[in-house]
Amino acid sequence: MFQDSPIYDRLIAERGDIPTQVRREAERVSRELEFAMQPLQSIGRSQLGELPPPPPPPPGWQRNALMPGPGQL
Repeated sequence: MFQDSPIYDRLIAERGDIPTQVRREAERVSRELEFAMQPLQSIGRSQLGELPPPPPPPPGWQRNALMPGPGQL
């Protein structure tokens, strides 16, 4: 990108190639995030067995939405 720029070459010599370092770090983080976001099914159900059902909601919890207040229709 800036290979023919003496100013860029001087900055690289003085400060290091920050854009390349940032790009490498972003790629590393992206790989780690991709690994962490893999679905549970990729491990295999045979290794985990059957997953338990989610716990019931706490007492008093309702799934119903509230009706709009006056003037909000």
